[in-house]
Amino acid sequence: MKLNTLKPSEGSNPSAKRVGRGIGSGFGKTAGRGHKGQKSRAGGSVAVGFEGGQMPIQRRLPKRGFKSSQKDYKDQIRTSELNKLPAGKIDLLTLKKENLVSELALSVKIFLSGEVKNKYTISGLGVTKGAKEAIEAAGGKIES
Repeated sequence: MKLNTLKPSEGSNPSAKRVGRGIGSGFGKTAGRGHKGQKSRAGGSVAVGFEGGQMPIQRRLPKRGFKSSQKDYKDQIRTSELNKLPAGKIDLLTLKKENLVSELALSVKIFLSGEVKNKYTISGLGVTKGAKEAIEAAGGKIES
């Protein structure tokens, strides 16, 4: 086999439609583009969503709502939920193991809701002012 003898298989490469080559071809004169108008001309394409000057539907419909791209990565927990854990050190891994926060959570904030019954040492978690006071009142402490 030689490179100069290679050919595509029979029928796999149809010849291009030769437009504008006389009446007998069936694609003479207007070359299958019809008469006049934007699409008959070279480069005459219409932008996606263009509706002939009418206000496009994507601009007529109301835009509402917002979906945070960070929502899934932040979580929060009540002080009353801390009572489900034994006294001791609490961090992000501890909360994930006990299924108190999502596995996807990258940051967690503790807020005041209910009372704290055990001594906890909180590390690496956000704490609101009220929650901090409640944890410290129960004999716990907050490490940053």
